[in-house]
Amino acid sequence: MERIRLSETLELSRIIQGLMRLTSWSFSKVELLHHLESLIDLGVTSFDIADIYGDYTCEELLGESLNLNPSLRSEIQIITKCGIKITSDKYPERKIKHYDTSKEHIITTVNNSLRKLGTDYLDLLLIHRPDPFMDPEEVSEAFNILYKSGKVLNFGVSNFKPSSFNLLQKYSRFSLVTNQIEISPLNLRAFRDGTIELCQEYEIPPMAYSPLAGGRLFNTSSEEAINVCQKLEEIAMSRGLSNLDTVVYAFLLSHPAKILPVVGTRSIERVKHAILALDYKLSREEWFEIYTAGLGKSVD
Repeated sequence: MERIRLSETLELSRIIQGLMRLTSWSFSKVELLHHLESLIDLGVTSFDIADIYGDYTCEELLGESLNLNPSLRSEIQIITKCGIKITSDKYPERKIKHYDTSKEHIITTVNNSLRKLGTDYLDLLLIHRPDPFMDPEEVSEAFNILYKSGKVLNFGVSNFKPSSFNLLQKYSRFSLVTNQIEISPLNLRAFRDGTIELCQEYEIPPMAYSPLAGGRLFNTSSEEAINVCQKLEEIAMSRGLSNLDTVVYAFLLSHPAKILPVVGTRSIERVKHAILALDYKLSREEWFEIYTAGLGKSVD
């Protein structure tokens, strides 16, 4: 498995397992442990989660399984996120979903995540969404405290546009090591709004969530999805591939920005489809065939 270095203390597997839907997978603790071990055997050692996933339950589920085999912790990289407050029975005092990037909330959330995950440190902490009420100096203070205490080794962001990224980076003493953004053939905004170029400028590999457009790519009758699937089929046939999702992952992996796809499936076989894409670098023309199909028009 190819690995990508994000900092002196962080290397991620090129394919990342996303755990947003972990509660819906209905794994027992032992089943989840076996799932993690199977992924590690394939070279997938990086796991993406967030404090709010599963109504604040996914981190604990992961931690309970890791506790069955504590030696796995040194073999994996845990990526989690903070900064969103959702309405929940667990927090009846909240009246509205909102963002909170205050120093107090970031530190409290990290401490809760460490407790639930059963670990002393996080490999990577991401600010989950750009916060229009963000005080970048306060976020930087939180980062400093968490780093000095050894609780967080690296920091990044998620869903940040270039202006928000630059603002936080200006005040942070740490280099932000990634921006996790939505990218798929049906969502090409990052290629058009400067986000990918910013990652290339800072030499930080972006992480791509919902690479299959949350399932819409293969489960919708929209004109865009039909056009993209037609191109995927043509490329798959020419390459001798039987799985269209492998071509989608190749679309992401072939880009020079060193995109790291976050694969959100519970199926080991579908993870293998993503891994297979590492062996199929698309040509520039193949890449643009998919890109223009997703745009719904030719480039200018």
